[in-house]
Amino acid sequence: MTIKLNELRDNDGARKSRMRVGRGIGSGKGKTSGRGQKGQTSRSGVSIFGFEGGQMPLHMRLPKRGFNNIFARDHAEVNLGAIQKMIDAGKLSTDGTVDHAALKAAGLARGGKDGVRLLGKGELTAKVAFRVAGASKGAREAVERAGGSVELIERRDSAELAKAKKGTAKAARTAK
Repeated sequence: MTIKLNELRDNDGARKSRMRVGRGIGSGKGKTSGRGQKGQTSRSGVSIFGFEGGQMPLHMRLPKRGFNNIFARDHAEVNLGAIQKMIDAGKLSTDGTVDHAALKAAGLARGGKDGVRLLGKGELTAKVAFRVAGASKGAREAVERAGGSVELIERRDSAELAKAKKGTAKAARTAK
């Protein structure tokens, strides 16, 4: 059996047209359009998702677990083995320093608004100079063993920056 381009079509039932509500009682979804009669949910603009009629909602019945640290740093974690793989594939250059932008361009660092942290999983054989926000002890040792170097970027918390800004403003006022 040969297939002809002009005879290609979807299987029956593969594409189902949407239900058109409010198109007469013969359609099965006419008059009240499946909303019942009267009340809040028959009107437009209702947002009572999660409301269970006065019963304690599920999201409030479940116990709270863990802790969410609002001051936690967001680092993109990159393993040395993945870096070596990209160097071997020619997607990452070893001349100059390898920083967050270079790792992101190679597709290794996803996210990480506070920079990149190197982790020691895998083997690094290339001599690479890194400029990153953090590195584990094992990663640092592996990079130095391969003849490279790790330079850490000094990050300051927003509280420290505010304090420093306040101090410079105060110094400027006293200098007048």
